[in-house]
Amino acid sequence: MSERAPEGMAGLAKGLAVIEAFGGASSQLTVSEAAELTNVTRAAARRCLLTLAELGYLSHDGKHFRPTPRMLRLGGAYLDTAPLPALAQPHLIAARDQLGESVSLAVWQDGWSLFVARAEAQRLVATGVRIGARLPAHCSATGKVLLAGLPEAELAAFLAAGGWPRRTAHTLVTTGAVADAVREAAESGFATSDEELELGMRALAVPVWDARGRTVAAMSVSTSTARVTAGELRDHFRPILAERATLLGKNL
Repeated sequence: MSERAPEGMAGLAKGLAVIEAFGGASSQLTVSEAAELTNVTRAAARRCLLTLAELGYLSHDGKHFRPTPRMLRLGGAYLDTAPLPALAQPHLIAARDQLGESVSLAVWQDGWSLFVARAEAQRLVATGVRIGARLPAHCSATGKVLLAGLPEAELAAFLAAGGWPRRTAHTLVTTGAVADAVREAAESGFATSDEELELGMRALAVPVWDARGRTVAAMSVSTSTARVTAGELRDHFRPILAERATLLGKNL
């Protein structure tokens, strides 16, 4: 947890940290796991978890705490009021209809690519990405695009931290490899993730720039390696995605 302002509420800050600990591989947490992930004491983590359970945001089986549907209200407050997801949705739908594949929008969040809007293709097997999901920046197409748009100092800090997990045999985990991928994304205007996150899945992402030329989001398409080749993704999918990202950027 970062140091709070003098007028801040320590209890609220700890509770929000516990809420943010859920997600990805942490679909359920014990008191000890929550304390470790949030860097608070076990007593503080226990109080936060029990309070959230009492309020209906978590369920508790005696050992593990799990989010309930009520937790969706917290994310819904952003999705219902923030302009970016609403502005993006028509463009995501248009790109999906042209490509026949799911198209998403992600923003940067402390080393993660956070998905805030999505147009899902109707397929029997989904790609697993959903609104509110986070993907590690070092091995996701959206993450590489967002990294390429960071201020130089922030990117340098991310690269210096290192320690990225290997998701598959194709995952880039060395500082040099990740730095090269980010540099390539900045120069080419797009990034790919070819089975780096999950075997059998590949994705391509392009930046969404606002009127001042800042990268505010990444628009991506994800597909199965059995349906779309890397060449098709680059030569056919990229121009359509880039056009929609440009149109969205003109509204920002």
